[in-house]
Amino acid sequence: MIQHSALIPWLDPAAIIDAAGPWALLVVCLIIFAETGLLIGFLLPGDTLLVLAGLLSNPTTHPPHGVFGVNVWIVGLLIGLSAFVGGEVGYLIGHKAGPAIFERKDSGIFSRKNVERTNEFFERFGAATVILARFVPIVRTFAPIAAGVGHMNKWKYTLYNFIGAVIWGFGLTIFGFLISLIPGVGEFVAEYIDVFLLIAVAGTALFIAFNFLRERAQAKKAERAGDAVTDRAEAQELALDEDVVEHGRHTPTDGDAPKA
Repeated sequence: MIQHSALIPWLDPAAIIDAAGPWALLVVCLIIFAETGLLIGFLLPGDTLLVLAGLLSNPTTHPPHGVFGVNVWIVGLLIGLSAFVGGEVGYLIGHKAGPAIFERKDSGIFSRKNVERTNEFFERFGAATVILARFVPIVRTFAPIAAGVGHMNKWKYTLYNFIGAVIWGFGLTIFGFLISLIPGVGEFVAEYIDVFLLIAVAGTALFIAFNFLRERAQAKKAERAGDAVTDRAEAQELALDEDVVEHGRHTPTDGDAPKA
């Protein structure tokens, strides 16, 4: 194990890591779950956290298995599983609640514009949105809910959700680990692990605060314009039908034959 003094005296990496152990991994998994399973998920960091989790899984940082105390393959599998379960829960919430879930006032947590942005992805890419959305902040939070509201075929959704969770959750974690294998990178992370931990904690808090304040400011702007509340009729309009969430919205071209 690489021994060094903490650059930040009160942040002793060895003590913190040994105390956190698997609990640190649990926190990461909960964040990833919330990002696709709950409406508040868009406030959370995703891609950066996954790559960082992979970096900190290098045994050089904290032998024998890195920060989380388990093999990187287990870290990746648990994070991927969290992403998959989150997507399933998001779909279930949308499916059970229906359009009524969009019937609310804009706030720092909910924004109609975020739903509209997600709908645009479905209209363009259809069911593939469930996979692609994993790599698009905000959209990855609302896509499962929109798919559920639109009653996308459950088994088709689950398949696409699984593929997306593997590529994004498991894939980005392993990608971060592979980066740590570049000569010098693992040693660098180990040497400044206290800084990395501080960045992970403080960065997450700042990310959440920034996103919330930004969404809150937009909600107040909409409220001043008298357009902050999504009523029942508008909520119905935000709900895509099954054909759109599965196949996208077909845009007629000049070569299309007119319907009889």
